[in-house]
Parts: sequence; structure tokens; C-alpha cells
Amino acid sequence: MIIKVCGMRDARNIHEVSQLGIDWIGLDFRSKSERYVSQIASCAGIIPDYSSLSDFLSHEVVKHQQVPLLCGVFADDMPQNIVTRVVNYNLDVVQLDGEENLVMIDNLRRTLDPDIHAGIKIMKRIAVSGREDIEKYKQFAEGVDYFLFDIQSVLADWAVLEAYDGAVPFFVSGAIGAEDTDRIKSFSHPLFCGISVNEKFETAPAVKDVALLKNFLEKIR
Repeated sequence: MIIKVCGMRDARNIHEVSQLGIDWIGLDFRSKSERYVSQIASCAGIIPDYSSLSDFLSHEVVKHQQVPLLCGVFADDMPQNIVTRVVNYNLDVVQLDGEENLVMIDNLRRTLDPDIHAGIKIMKRIAVSGREDIEKYKQFAEGVDYFLFDIQSVLADWAVLEAYDGAVPFFVSGAIGAEDTDRIKSFSHPLFCGISVNEKFETAPAVKDVALLKNFLEKIR
């Protein structure tokens, strides 16, 4: 099972979380988010603030480990902005959380792969409040590599996900916390490939509680 820790920004915190053996780090590029990862302007144009990520990626300990994949989270952003961040942050995965359609997704992939980032993966988030929401996957089934089924608070359990009969692997998110260990371990679906956690493991926006995450991972693995 892939473990994605989303909404990260601080270099030291990213490094500490990465040492736990998580698989993906999520960087939030939605401008209205509390966890927004910004860029800075320079006389050479618009470049990212590498003061955090460059420190993380060059750390001596990380050099001897498998660095987690970097997943950029976007919502209804302009394609050129997504491309810029894929290049500047060397993103491995693009997560689309807005109203993007299949045409946009196809054009984005053609722009990125193979010239800019060969083999880049694209994930589409689908908010799930009921069984009927699962059916939305069908309009994207030919264009993405993963789905992220974001379970909304109105649902008491994940049983609704049993209705998914597609061929694309999926992640589950939705305010997953340490108290959900049993739910995660008991959930079974042949295409279930991972979970995405975020705010329930924070001490402040974009700052994750390393000890809490460590304990959680030990219980679900």
C-alpha cells in the first residue's frame, strides 16, 4: 500500500517524514490553501523557492535513501502553471482536484510526456458523498493513472467504494487519522493501492507530527 503524506512545505519536516519510509510527498499548489507552496520572482523570470526543497533533496541522509515521489496538487490551474511546477519541482505525479476534463488532461499529458517528464503520472480526485459519485470515474478512465476517492464526512464507512468496477488503481483520502487504522486494514478491493493523509497528522498547517505518523505507519504495515 502506497502512503502519501500531503500538504507538506517545510524542508526539515519533509526530511523527518521521509525517514519514516513514506512513499509520496504531496505539495499543494492551490493558491487559496493554507498549505500553499509558493514561488518567488527573480530577474530571470519566475522560479521556485528552492530554499526548502533543495535542502531536502540534497540532505546527506536522503542521498542514501529512496527519495519519496513528489506529487503536485492543482485545481483548475492553467496548464502552463502546472508545467512550470513540474519542471521546477521535478514532480513525479500531477494530482488534479478541480473540474478538469479529459481533453485538458490529455493535452497536459502530451505536453509533459515524454519531452518534459517521461512517464509522469496523473491522478484525478473525485469527491465521494454517495455511491453515485463513484460512477464519475468513467469519464476519466482512459486518461489517468490513478483516482483519488476523497471520502466526504457524510459517509460512515468505505463500503461505497466496493461499487468501483474500473481498471485504474485508486487511493483513498478524506480526513484519515490515526483512529482509522482498523478501517484501513479491513478494507479490501483489488484496485485499492494507497491512502493520502494530511490535516489529521498536523501540529500546524503544513507541519506534520512525525511521532504520530510513525506510530500510525507501524500499525497499518
